[in-house]
Amino acid sequence: MKRKASWENEPFPFEEYFVSAHGKAVFHFPISSNFCLSLIEGEVFLAEDALYRLEKRKGEVLERCFPLEKIEEARFYGYTGIAVCEIRVEGLWLEFCRSRGKDKKNISQLVRIVNEIADGSLQAKDAVFVPKSSTCPRCHRPYAPGSQVCHHCDSKKRFSGRLLAMVRPQLLGILLSMILFGATTLFNLVIPMIQRNLVDGFLQNSDIEYAVSHISSMVLVVLSMALVRVLIVIFSVCRNNLLSRVSNKTVVKMRGDIYRHIQTLSVAGISRHTAGDLISRVSRDTEEISNFLTHQLPNILEQVLTLLFVGTMLFSTDWRLAIFILLPMPFVAILFRVIWRRTQKLYRRQWFESANADTTLHDIFQGVRVVKVYGTEKSEIAKYDKVIANLRDVSVRSEYVWSSLMPYANFLMQVGNFILLYYAGTHILEGQMTIGELTMFTSYVSLIYSPLRWMARVPRMLQRTMTSVSKVFEVLDEEPDVSDAENAREMTIRGEIEIDSIYFGYDENENVLENVSVSIHPGEMLGIVGRSGVGKSTLINLVMRLYDVNKGAIRIDGVDVRDIAQHSLRSQIGVVLQETFLFSGTVYENLVYAKPDATYEEVIRAAKLANAHSFIMKLPDGYHTVVGEKGYTLSGGERQRVAIARAVLHDPKILILDEATSALDTETEKLVQDALAKLCQNRTTIAIAHRLSTLRNATKLLVLDKKSVAEIGTHEELLKQGGIYHDLVMAQRQMSAIKKTKKNPDSL
Repeated sequence: MKRKASWENEPFPFEEYFVSAHGKAVFHFPISSNFCLSLIEGEVFLAEDALYRLEKRKGEVLERCFPLEKIEEARFYGYTGIAVCEIRVEGLWLEFCRSRGKDKKNISQLVRIVNEIADGSLQAKDAVFVPKSSTCPRCHRPYAPGSQVCHHCDSKKRFSGRLLAMVRPQLLGILLSMILFGATTLFNLVIPMIQRNLVDGFLQNSDIEYAVSHISSMVLVVLSMALVRVLIVIFSVCRNNLLSRVSNKTVVKMRGDIYRHIQTLSVAGISRHTAGDLISRVSRDTEEISNFLTHQLPNILEQVLTLLFVGTMLFSTDWRLAIFILLPMPFVAILFRVIWRRTQKLYRRQWFESANADTTLHDIFQGVRVVKVYGTEKSEIAKYDKVIANLRDVSVRSEYVWSSLMPYANFLMQVGNFILLYYAGTHILEGQMTIGELTMFTSYVSLIYSPLRWMARVPRMLQRTMTSVSKVFEVLDEEPDVSDAENAREMTIRGEIEIDSIYFGYDENENVLENVSVSIHPGEMLGIVGRSGVGKSTLINLVMRLYDVNKGAIRIDGVDVRDIAQHSLRSQIGVVLQETFLFSGTVYENLVYAKPDATYEEVIRAAKLANAHSFIMKLPDGYHTVVGEKGYTLSGGERQRVAIARAVLHDPKILILDEATSALDTETEKLVQDALAKLCQNRTTIAIAHRLSTLRNATKLLVLDKKSVAEIGTHEELLKQGGIYHDLVMAQRQMSAIKKTKKNPDSL
């Protein structure tokens, strides 16, 4: 049984206690930890001169204080469900506080601030703390990745307002369709009145002479009924055509808005979602929302108007009968409420399972070559069967709730028909009601129960729609981790790069790079060297500003990259990444991706510089050969040469090569290296290579080790030092010698 801490019922006023004892704090945030199998409440306070932790145990407040001048360093530890902050005081590491895992973002933020105060780069009074939580304080559900908004608890009115804002260009069409729905409803109400006049005025009269003398009047009544039917058909056709146009435009608009926002997200932001997840939100969820706005919402209006108009007609004709007919409605409403509550979680779970199925399919299709190579078709089939079985189970549960409760609602709505038959039958026998009035009442009752039966499906539609709405807004509410400054600069780059004491970590609790500094002058080539995982690719990602540094600065031509417009920066950087990616299209289309307005001669020149022209011309359709998804029809070396040609065509001021020749054989590598040497002339270049011989001509080499700069200098200087670079070069020479020996055993 879950134990509740004492403060869950009686919160302790830590802030008042602290202020009365020490004065106002710079910032504070709550912590809660498990101690002796019970929850302990507390808060952390940062004052201008000290760091405090207050806890309440057994009715007493325990206080611990550390003067900031004595704190030398802080560090974060994250365990399963636990976040710990330790501080070093006079050379000793002490645990300052621990909390549950949900508070780890706040604890890690505290560690960062304390370290900045300890190294003198920040004054305590200037510290800015932004409270963060991974769960909603109201419903305790986890927030969506990158969001601090709970869409379970968020106002449905706010959702409605935002939806209307998204479809504002189509509001006129939606309103016009609603008017057509209303007109159709009114015409449907006229038909029962005409039927009553037809029955009472002509069909019920047995006098043949009367019928013959009034045949023309009867024809007019029938024609009027036919005319109303024709008008209903015309309005319905116009309405359906209008809705079709509005629906398609709405889908395109919403998908465009969501896709544009996804494009503004940083690499880290997009990586937090699976491909299937994003595809589902862009395609399926927008379709669901558009269908509701353009089809179901006008339908709801039509049914509501029908209900109001028919109800008014019934009450104006016979209010007692109207009350008897509508008597079961409160019970039906209660039943709908039960259905809503039971299906709410099921539809959300169904969405997740559906997105999971999409993700699984996407992964299998993307890795189909790996699947074939390892012969794991059966295991992948079993994997997908399991995923769709989960989707099936939750869908069956949802439908089970619906099919189990809806028959009761339908029966309750039929009770009104039984009351009508009894009430009308007795009144006809007593001469108080005509057959025509019974016909009219029967038509109105069918009209009033038709919208009620239709509206029985509204909870299901609303739940499905609100699930899609919340998923769409989860993405739209996600703020980009990397965004342009308010007055971002458009500038022409010369190529001078200064990396000034930068710190960075993908996880805010652990750095990948620490205190890295290096400068590159225009036209120079910097080679980055180090063992796998030391942060070489991370460093070039920071130069391209795919991520922002946590501390320090990267400047290009003396301007912080955070002050340069992202498009201006990246449009002047050419990149050949370690993982070569080609789009599904022709070779020519992949080449001109870097420069859409390039001439055919420029494309061929770039291909020749990258030593790609010769193999391209041997392809079935030359430059117009379709390379397939990710360029699977080309070899690894061919794909890499196309990528190099793409960078050459871009003609960048800064060139970044991340293992640009790793997939090439020795002969081709020599040709490409010659091409790259020409390309690097008068151009700032940053290159990463495991084959250290390819970096021999670099202006300077940067050796990374243990998160920071271990060595820096030219090839000859670093060899003379006999450090890490020297060891790496010697190790590669030994491996090359072993390979040569295996190829030519006679050389021994």
